Amino acid sequence: MGEVLSQQEIDNLLAALSTGELDANEIQETEEKPVKDYDFKRPVKFSKEHLRTLEIIFEHYGRLLATNLQVYLRKNVQVSVNSSETVTFSEFSNALSSPVILSIVNFAPLSGNIIMELSLNTGYAIIDRMLGGQGTALEKAKDFSEIEMAILEKILVVCMQLLREPWKNVVEISPVLDRIETNPQFAQIIAPSDMIAIVTLNVKIGDVEGMMNICLPYFTLEDIMDNLNTKFWYSTMQEASDEDYQEHLESLVKRVSVPLRAILGTSSISVNDFMNLQLGDIIRLDSEINNDLTVYVGNIKKFTAVPGSSKEKYAVQVTSVLGEEE
Repeated sequence: MGEVLSQQEIDNLLAALSTGELDANEIQETEEKPVKDYDFKRPVKFSKEHLRTLEIIFEHYGRLLATNLQVYLRKNVQVSVNSSETVTFSEFSNALSSPVILSIVNFAPLSGNIIMELSLNTGYAIIDRMLGGQGTALEKAKDFSEIEMAILEKILVVCMQLLREPWKNVVEISPVLDRIETNPQFAQIIAPSDMIAIVTLNVKIGDVEGMMNICLPYFTLEDIMDNLNTKFWYSTMQEASDEDYQEHLESLVKRVSVPLRAILGTSSISVNDFMNLQLGDIIRLDSEINNDLTVYVGNIKKFTAVPGSSKEKYAVQVTSVLGEEE
């Protein structure tokens, strides 16, 4: 709405026109405002803020992916975010080759699915490495065998499960691998004209470099679009207190498996006697029958105990706890 003039301003304007101080043609010339074309076939549903938040999420995901793939492939893995953009689903699907590696992931509890596309050379390198090779890619694309698909499925399930941690500041998800498709025609999860966000990751396994494209339909993310902004992201990242952090570490340490062994005693025999040992032979130990056994946790002498049995199995009963000085 234009600015409303007062009566005095109107009188001054009329007086300026009558005296010639102001030209009426100058008043009629108005500055043209730039008009921006809007394509209703490609509605803008993902803003720059949404794409930036998605990049932050998948930067975290890339670090997790690189760390975990190194364990399975026993080879140096580097993952970085290459780009993010919005396109229609038809543009994404038409750009796919055949065969292709498409993971259809149920993004529960959100409605709908997402697609994780892995480039062929990266998939071949993973298969070659898992089968004991050097992790090289094939020069010519070929269809995947059932064994190769089973190997890929194992790795892709790991990749899918790693999505939980980066997304937890936005929404708690429980992704489930629905299926793997090698033909893009069988991966039509939404209408061709629907808008999607694509985050492209650069994956390097040894000397083999390829892409991983994550296709995120607007239909799937519609319920949490308000959460896809950096303000909400950082507001949910609450730093844990030292006490909570200590409890977290203790819970992790309690789940660690350590070897436990009780030593009856030791003895020194010749190699010849050792080679001729038979069932029922008796070995004299250096401990007395009434002495407590020494119990080791790992390689640390931690307890003393007496031998016994529990539910028809050999067992020991701890009699004392040894300190660090002992």
